[in-house]
Formats: sequence, structure tokens, C-alpha cells
Amino acid sequence: MDRAEFAARIDHTVLGPETTPADVRRVCEEAEEWGMNVCIPPCYVAEAREFAPELTIATVVGFPHGQHATAAKEAEAELAWEDGADELDMVVNVGRLKAGEDEAVREDIAAVVAAVPLPVKVIVEAPLLTESELDRACELAQEADADMVKTATGFSVGGAAIEDVERMARYLPVKASGGIGSYEQAQAMLDAGAERIGASSGVDLVRGFPDAE
Repeated sequence: MDRAEFAARIDHTVLGPETTPADVRRVCEEAEEWGMNVCIPPCYVAEAREFAPELTIATVVGFPHGQHATAAKEAEAELAWEDGADELDMVVNVGRLKAGEDEAVREDIAAVVAAVPLPVKVIVEAPLLTESELDRACELAQEADADMVKTATGFSVGGAAIEDVERMARYLPVKASGGIGSYEQAQAMLDAGAERIGASSGVDLVRGFPDAE
């Protein structure tokens, strides 16, 4: 893998509650310069698309806790698509998962998948789950025809962990996200089976690539 291939696997991210239009523009400019994708708040997708028409833009659905009504998640997905998003990162309803309401969780994911013709990554919040719950979350995402599973939002406890990535990769391609701040950490996640990396420090990750000038 060369630096360009590595960069293309990174979703350069800004999702904090204080994110401004200027923050989004900066992240888009950095992603274009370094060959990354972006993951940004839904309210900024339309202007980011206008500013960066060729950039791969992901946005979030049901963020950050996954407790939106399913109809609200569907509406978010549809609006994001209309605004120009290329991919969606939706948060699973962890409470329903822990309550054993598997059918409700499956239907929630499937509704978003069916709502738009975009790849859907399901954020399972792995740090909050037992091993069996993580298995169930990934199985349900797979059954609902999601495209990927993602480790964490980064706004709960913990983040990406090697053992979680390895476990999740048995079911679907994995986006490792949460606390990844260096090239070495990112590469470890890729080595564990991740296909994509979500990080607010994307530029540092690419700069750290061994072949970077």
C-alpha cells in the first residue's frame, strides 16, 4: 500500500458539537490536499458538496446515541442523500440491542439502508458492548444489508480496539474510529482487518506514512 492508497482509506472527521462552517471547510480542504474522504455533520453536507464537488463525503445518521425514531433516521438519510452525501454512518440503538430487541434493531438499520442508494456503515459502539452483544450487533447489521460496521462514535466511552476490529471483521468490512491519532495506530487497525479509518487527525496519519515526504 502506498501513501495515496492509505489516505483513501481515511475519513477525515469533524463532528463535535462546536463544529463551525469554517471547520468543515478546513477539513474538506485538507482532505482534498491529502487524498482523504471526509465525515461531517449533516447540516453542512450541502455546502461542503458545493465547495468540494469531487470529494467523497460521509455524514452521520442518528448521531451520537442512535436513539432517534426510525422514521427520523430515514428522513435524515434521505435529506443527506439529497444534499449530496456519498456515504452514511448510522448509530445503532444500543439500548434496544442490550434489551434483546433484535428485530427492532434489525428493522431500524434496514429502514435506513432501504431509504437511500448509499453505502451505510453501522456504528455499533463496541466499547459499550459485551462480546456476545457485539456479535449480535454485527449479525443484525449484516442481515439488514448494511455495507460496513464501525467501531464507535468517539463520543461515548472508549474507541477503536484491535480485538473489536478483529471480531467485527468476521461479519462485514470495518471502519475503525475513536481515538486513532497516529499512523501506527491506524496501520494496526488496518492490519487487524479494518478497511476504513475514521479520525479527526487525518492529516497527521497521512503525514506519518513511512513514504511521506
